[in-house]
Amino acid sequence: MNFQDAINKILHSTGFATIEPGQGLMIVISLVLLYLAIWKKFEPLLLLPIGFGCLLANLPLSLMANTDEGGLFNFFYYGVKHQILPPLIFLGVGALTDFGPLLANPSTLLLGAAAQIGVYTTLIGAVALGFSLQEASAIGIIGGADGPTSIFLAAKLAPHLLAPIAIAAYSYMSLVPLIQPPIMRLLTTEKERQVKMEQLKPISQTVKIIFPIASTVIIVLMLPGVAPLIGMLMLGNLFRECGVTARLHETSQTHLINIVTILLALAVGSSMTAATFLTWSTIKIIILGLAAFCVATAGGVLFGKLMYVISKGKVNPLIGSAGVSAVPMAARVSQKVGQETDKSNFLLMHAMGPNVAGVIGSAVAAGVFLSLFGSGDAGAGHTAIEALKTITASLGQ
Repeated sequence: MNFQDAINKILHSTGFATIEPGQGLMIVISLVLLYLAIWKKFEPLLLLPIGFGCLLANLPLSLMANTDEGGLFNFFYYGVKHQILPPLIFLGVGALTDFGPLLANPSTLLLGAAAQIGVYTTLIGAVALGFSLQEASAIGIIGGADGPTSIFLAAKLAPHLLAPIAIAAYSYMSLVPLIQPPIMRLLTTEKERQVKMEQLKPISQTVKIIFPIASTVIIVLMLPGVAPLIGMLMLGNLFRECGVTARLHETSQTHLINIVTILLALAVGSSMTAATFLTWSTIKIIILGLAAFCVATAGGVLFGKLMYVISKGKVNPLIGSAGVSAVPMAARVSQKVGQETDKSNFLLMHAMGPNVAGVIGSAVAAGVFLSLFGSGDAGAGHTAIEALKTITASLGQ
């Protein structure tokens, strides 16, 4: 072998010689995600590792895609595929969450439930666009603005759509400050936005301890499929409120959630390969995800307006937008929009009630979908499908 042949062999063994157009486009997408994370500060703790994971996965010969046997990210993806990492995220979220505002004003639970309308309307829209009920269910959860729940459900019902669903969910979570305010202003009057709500009453430690235990028992008995999410969420909250597990609480809300976030985000990014991401299905999911999030926001605000009327002007409808589960960003947006009208108006703690209710609501919605369409309950899924067909037929007549 002469010198020229050696050089040619080396050049042809590099990634530069084997890169494909699809990989090049995905590298550009990864750079866009990194730009949004670093320079625009859109959910950087998630978008940055997702973007870098996507970058590594699409560099030729790197063996960093989630499907590369023996590759580093293939092992990380095991935690996504087998629903290990999303529940651990929920453990950290529970440790960070104060359910006090919800317990002080239980009616705000209805606002969290109202915001889930985005989930169910998107399911119908996804079916209309040709997705199966399992796929549509996983797509619909994007409307709850809950990344871990979206990943958890997609891994169970539509693993082949996990990458676009995860990216849509986390992207729209990061864009909460841009997407929600125009909808909130459009659906409310200046008088409604000026409403100052009464100070919340304090909640005893006993009630805060009982709540996660009672919630776990009730929800898991009703929807066993969502036990990993609800169980870890409430365990983390119990660490926070019981007063005897300070070290576990500290670890859950700091080191553990940070480590798991890195692993989860890199695993999601590694699934963003050209073969799985550059499809018409992905474009449909991105559009459906945006529609889901907008409808969820509108649903929460409109129900807030109803509560404004029923309470004779004591409830500010803006807190309804926090019914999506992007904690605590959505609550901060309610506060910000409220203060645009009246700088002395403080809605943050009131908005935290529907905000944490949205976390529970999206997990419950996932449990409903698992009960109806999960492979573990074929009978229920069959019944749901037949019911949908009957409804569609009756509408056609």
